[in-house]
Amino acid sequence: MNTFIRMLSSSVVGLGLMAGLAHAEEITVATVNNGDMIIMQKLSSAWEKETGNKINWIVLEENVLRERVTTDIATKGGQFDVMTIGGYEAPIWGKAGWLTSVDDLGDDYDYADLLDPIKKGLTVDGKLYAVPFYTESSFTLYRKDLFDAAGLKMPDQPTYDQIKEFAAKLTDKAKQQYGICLRGKPGWGENMAFLGTMVNTYGGRWFDMDWKPQLTTESWKKAIGDYVKLMQENGPPGATANGFNENQSLFATGHCAMWIDATSAAGRVYDPKQSQVADKIAFTRSPVEVTPNGSSWSWSWNLAIPATTQKAATAKSFLKWATSKAYVKTVGETEGWVAVPPGTRKSTYALPEYQKAAPFAETVLKAIMSADPSKPTKDPVPYTGVQFVAIPEFQSIGTVVGQQIGAALAGQQTVDAALEAAQAQVQRDMMRAGYIK
Repeated sequence: MNTFIRMLSSSVVGLGLMAGLAHAEEITVATVNNGDMIIMQKLSSAWEKETGNKINWIVLEENVLRERVTTDIATKGGQFDVMTIGGYEAPIWGKAGWLTSVDDLGDDYDYADLLDPIKKGLTVDGKLYAVPFYTESSFTLYRKDLFDAAGLKMPDQPTYDQIKEFAAKLTDKAKQQYGICLRGKPGWGENMAFLGTMVNTYGGRWFDMDWKPQLTTESWKKAIGDYVKLMQENGPPGATANGFNENQSLFATGHCAMWIDATSAAGRVYDPKQSQVADKIAFTRSPVEVTPNGSSWSWSWNLAIPATTQKAATAKSFLKWATSKAYVKTVGETEGWVAVPPGTRKSTYALPEYQKAAPFAETVLKAIMSADPSKPTKDPVPYTGVQFVAIPEFQSIGTVVGQQIGAALAGQQTVDAALEAAQAQVQRDMMRAGYIK
């Protein structure tokens, strides 16, 4: 009898394992090739082992990722089960019914621990359509050793006029040392992410209250003119090929005296395993000029589930794992506390290990919490969004403008010609979309 029971028990266990294997699924995850996501990919084998599921990774450069996931979700292609999308896309796509809501990851997920402004930005009509993987604002990183050697002092919040002076004094092209590195790669989320904040603080805006484009105003001409001159005189060669990752590499290998970009870079350039200048850098707030409004951006990279997936339960299991408190601790313990995903959970900033390892943590948190997408400009505007305009048409509009400015940076046309061409195209697009009557 006991032998029979043991055989029966063994059979039940075997059936259970077979059932588990039968329900194991492979999900396709599309993500960006930024450092935080590379770590997520590396650590995901733990989730695969725990659940029995597998991940097919599609890891793409930023512009390519945006193009691929936008095309797929708009055409209901169904290629992906999890997408990495920005704080721009999440509310627009959620409202359109293109995303699965993710309010049901369980009480132990602790939604109340998510930073309120970030959670709010991913919510439409009370439903959460993505969960934040990491969040960033923008700030100024600089080489304190080079500043000290040149007798320069970085203020708590520099002006762009001061940035221009510093860059000129710190450029030494014979040493491949450039006074400043800024994004030059065209794209609404590449060069225009930075330039949107520069235009804002110079007093400019994308549209007036009647949705008429403002790209040929003096504020735009001054901001873009200063940017092009600054980069041509004191930036690295071939800057039109440089986005976030390329500039991070230049800064980490000692080629940039200053770099104005995402706060998420701090964890990598302060990490001696990834940066040759980890002990030589400092940081301060993003520069201002005419107004502080919109001078530093507000952005989140988030994980979302397209409504076309047939594997929503498995996709939600992965989202829960990758954006949990436990994941943050795993990154800290395996990759170093300086490398944990920033700007998503209140509990991250309470961790003693993170506070000790990340001298920039408080500054980054303040920058994220203070960025106000509802007041991005000096003059009133009909839109929200700091470095983007929260309308569906902005992807194409921002990219067209970025390409024109990229051509000016490359010396192929003047700044005035670039902005006139951009103005004409945006005017046509806004009329066609019905914004301008």
